[in-house]
Amino acid sequence: MLSRLGHRGPDATQVARPAGVPLAMGHCRLAIIGAEDGIQPIAVDSEILVANGEIYNHGDLRAILDPDIFQTTSDSETILHLFRSGAQRWINRLDGMFAFVLATPDRIVAARDPLGIKPLYMARRGEGLAFASELKAFDGLGFDDITALPPGGLFDSSNGSRQWYRVPSGAAAAEPGLDIEAVAGELRLTLEEAVAKWMVADVEVGSFLSGGLDSSVIAAIAQKVRLAAGQTPLKTFAVGTAGSSDLQAARRVADHIGSDHHEYSFSARDIAENLSHVIYHLESADADLVRSAVPTLFAARLARGHVKAVLTGEGADELFAGYAYHHAYAEDPRALADELTRSLGAMHNINLQRVDRMTMAESLEARTPFLDQELIAFAQSIPAALKLRCTDPNALESTGPTTEKWLLRKACADLLPADLVWRKKAQFDEGSGTVDALQQALRLIIGGEGKITRLREEALYREILRERFEDPEMILSQAGQWNANRVAA
Repeated sequence: MLSRLGHRGPDATQVARPAGVPLAMGHCRLAIIGAEDGIQPIAVDSEILVANGEIYNHGDLRAILDPDIFQTTSDSETILHLFRSGAQRWINRLDGMFAFVLATPDRIVAARDPLGIKPLYMARRGEGLAFASELKAFDGLGFDDITALPPGGLFDSSNGSRQWYRVPSGAAAAEPGLDIEAVAGELRLTLEEAVAKWMVADVEVGSFLSGGLDSSVIAAIAQKVRLAAGQTPLKTFAVGTAGSSDLQAARRVADHIGSDHHEYSFSARDIAENLSHVIYHLESADADLVRSAVPTLFAARLARGHVKAVLTGEGADELFAGYAYHHAYAEDPRALADELTRSLGAMHNINLQRVDRMTMAESLEARTPFLDQELIAFAQSIPAALKLRCTDPNALESTGPTTEKWLLRKACADLLPADLVWRKKAQFDEGSGTVDALQQALRLIIGGEGKITRLREEALYREILRERFEDPEMILSQAGQWNANRVAA
């Protein structure tokens, strides 16, 4: 199992088998915090932990729990001591992205962060339980009943499962007299705090930069954080086909904020050569997911040559109504608010799965500050009517052509040139030029001329997946779909 997960943590691999307990725990480590002494599994007395991710409030938790009880400088150790504190809702005090398994001589506890940024799967083998970060760890090894722990979910072998976090319901219409300027100002402050918090690390943190609003805002704020701390300029990373709109826009943003910018142009042949690699690591054959995973892999590969962690813009579309299909909800803010809430809860096996698997395939940690708990709570309190509004920012009524992520654009308007702030969204696979290059790549693989239909494209992805796994149906059965259970517009 560990050999199949080594890409997630190439810095150290460790296995622990506590005496007298039918238990084995293994960990592949990517050292980000506590690089010198944070090797896992971490044991305190008879309790032992393996964890993936980052606990951003670990400094505060250390001070509260008593710094003297800690054996390491690893942020993950705070999970173990919080559990040992005996507090009834101890897990709610964790702030970050994480998945962990914690064992005592007679109990197993496993949990996942609020949005499922970090993956965690559970399986059975006979009377025993097994856990892993990726499905490939179970492939062909005789495991049954394989399921993903839900986002914000906790499993306890002593008393079953519970949902320790639920996405707060979104607000709909704006009440009369709402001070929109004040709301935009508070959103900006909350976002700045989230970015600064999610940059905490013992290694340098860079940023993906597509030239779109989300990654550009994150990069602009991150650059301010680094310069204010007297650090070198932020490293930013952009990919696309030669001459693509994303590469051009990213270059403009990088010049504007003064980042240390790096870019890579990929070709149809590059895609063809890496498609099997993408699908194997993605653990999905969904066409939309594969299309967006391709440029994400190249971005991760580029970034890993310079840093071990990057910020990304994931989550902004789900929080602030950034997708094209959201325009269908323009006349129904209640339905829009409900759809945004649903889509936040569904990110774990769609967008977040793509980001986690493609970055971890290159041993790179991706961080998503838009999905900070405090930012989620505040964004969900903002009326959906302010997220999708008419184009004119000075108009009093939300009529006419609508602009997605309106309030986010307004809150961050001073960070970037106006034409970039109000630039229409392009999907990553479109703006990066992946769609056209992918068609050429598919023709290279399949042969022949003419357009490859979506049905043939999806069939090819399934064929590739089936070739890479002993039990492909197990993998396919877990895959999410972009439009599953959408709220009716």
